[in-house]
Amino acid sequence: MRISDDIKYVGVNDHDIDLFEGQYMVENGMAYNSYVILDEKIAVFDTVDANFGEEWLANVATVLNGRQPDYLIIQHMEPDHSANVMRFVESYPQTRIVASSKAFTMMKQFFGTDFSDSRLIAKEGDMLSLGKHELSFVAAPMVHWPEVIVTYDSFDKVLFSADAFGKFGALDVEEDWACEARRYYFGIVGKYGAQAQNLLKKASALDIQTICPLHGPVLSENLGYYLDLYNTWTTYGVESEGVMIAYTSVYGNTKKAVELLAEKLKEKGCPKVTVNDLARCDMAEAVEDAFRYGKVVLATTTYNADVFPFMREFINTLAEHNWQNRTVGLMENGSWASTAAKVMGKMLEGCKNTTVVDPVVTIKSALSVENLEQIDALAAEMCK
Repeated sequence: MRISDDIKYVGVNDHDIDLFEGQYMVENGMAYNSYVILDEKIAVFDTVDANFGEEWLANVATVLNGRQPDYLIIQHMEPDHSANVMRFVESYPQTRIVASSKAFTMMKQFFGTDFSDSRLIAKEGDMLSLGKHELSFVAAPMVHWPEVIVTYDSFDKVLFSADAFGKFGALDVEEDWACEARRYYFGIVGKYGAQAQNLLKKASALDIQTICPLHGPVLSENLGYYLDLYNTWTTYGVESEGVMIAYTSVYGNTKKAVELLAEKLKEKGCPKVTVNDLARCDMAEAVEDAFRYGKVVLATTTYNADVFPFMREFINTLAEHNWQNRTVGLMENGSWASTAAKVMGKMLEGCKNTTVVDPVVTIKSALSVENLEQIDALAAEMCK
């Protein structure tokens, strides 16, 4: 793939993977991106997953066409991007390794060497000239590891953005960017919104015409769309108006209450209602929806004087990913000592600027006339 006259894509598509990072379902696979700048000197950006080293090295060799690379720039040390550093060095032993100081510490941990004889430590603001391509390095700690740097090429106005602006999915599959980029961002990076926002601020000072991430497609058109979405995501803002309902149900009574609430919300003009059965849906997609919408209803049964396990996992995941700035409605079901709403409220205390609204709907086994009134009132409150 040609990015510009001098910048070539040498990454790979992975259709063998089923779970990215051992937890995120990726039905359309993953792309591990790598790039080469051909100038008076040659720089290769990042490697790929260990299972694709041979294919990647072949791609690199084809682009090099007999030339020798001068630099291997490692922006991020996760193994899906750094696993083939040693294989590259064995193939091109004269290459200098460019990375942050923390990245070299990690190389010692991963590979048993920190390349002290061939390394070039890149710090914030450092420059590297390839000829007409002048590279500058921007520190991006905790987006989403501490060693991350990104690189700006002032000649072609390209930002090599590491894991920022990435998405799930291989590049030979057509799919909506926002959906899988949102799920990727909140699952992988979402906890570190403040750090990602800092990177956005630094990027805003650059004249960027193309973004080359380590996952997902190269972005070169309508960059304002992608930047605006990232600004919303990194500040935990509301992307879409509507209500997301997440629920668990054992014998169907809580599900009936949720279905009734969804109907009431639509009747009252709620622009969008999305419902997630936490026992059956992709948990990462439920988390994505909770970050996308400004209003969320949590509905679950009391279970062992606590909440149902899938709901506990869901709220814990939201809290771990720094979920905030949301309005929450609660529904609980319990045949005797109902504690679910109290437990959920306690779990949400660590989520900044999160407001739990009245009424709390308390179901005792099955829906009652009083519950119908409560659900109608909750729908009215959530539609304000």
